[in-house]
Amino acid sequence: MIAELPDVGTRSVAERLVSAGAVLVDGTARPKSYRLEGGEEIEVVVPEPEVLAPEQIALAVVYEDEHLLVVDKPAGLVVHPAGGHRSGTLVHGLLAFGAAGGDPERPGIVHRLDRDTSGLLVVARSEEAHARLSQAVRERRVDRRYLALVRGAPGSRTGRISAAIGRDRRDRTRHSLDTDTPREAVTWFEVRERIGEWSLLDVRLETGRTHQIRVHLEALELPVSGDPVYGIARDLGLERQFLHADRLSFEHPLTGAQVALESPLPADLSDALARARNDA
Repeated sequence: MIAELPDVGTRSVAERLVSAGAVLVDGTARPKSYRLEGGEEIEVVVPEPEVLAPEQIALAVVYEDEHLLVVDKPAGLVVHPAGGHRSGTLVHGLLAFGAAGGDPERPGIVHRLDRDTSGLLVVARSEEAHARLSQAVRERRVDRRYLALVRGAPGSRTGRISAAIGRDRRDRTRHSLDTDTPREAVTWFEVRERIGEWSLLDVRLETGRTHQIRVHLEALELPVSGDPVYGIARDLGLERQFLHADRLSFEHPLTGAQVALESPLPADLSDALARARNDA
């Protein structure tokens, strides 16, 4: 076995290299689940990092200081570059605001929102801020809350959903509870309002897995309105899921001051909520 491997940065970068077939075991690319037995030769081909260029993207910055900023992301905007989205992402727009730290392909990013989920996102502007914010996210000290409109009514006013999530066994474009790669996932909810056949939920993330809220609510048979993957497409005329990160609070990683922000519902979700109330 080769004694030293190249520095590939964060664990997420290493995982992407394995998924891309850039890590060879005895000359053959292996899946992430492959277990080494000892004595194998490992070769890692690390590509040159992509140089990201700032782009002029209209962003609503709701908090800003020398260490970090918080943006109110619109629906439809991808957070960071990935397959099929090499430009026009939130990261490209944030470069103009000095986003920095962590993975060079997603500088400043410490947590994500799905493309069609709107709302508040905190971003680092230095390596130190990124490291401290990332640690706060891992230790569940960043309070992330959402509004979700679902079809149906929960069996209780409040609830805790604890069910591991991973990529679905049969459909690789989805995440689900039926997975070979389960990761702990915990979601809390509280019913804010019952509206006919819909319920407006306050949702709090304890963990932050891909599509977590949408997957967990689908598992409870509470599909998110407008969600074409896990919920009910075009419910109430929606073009995307009714999911909005409306509150974000955390202790500032450098100053220790408490930061607490709120975001109003965007017009498309506000209009859908009004239609639900009219139909109730």
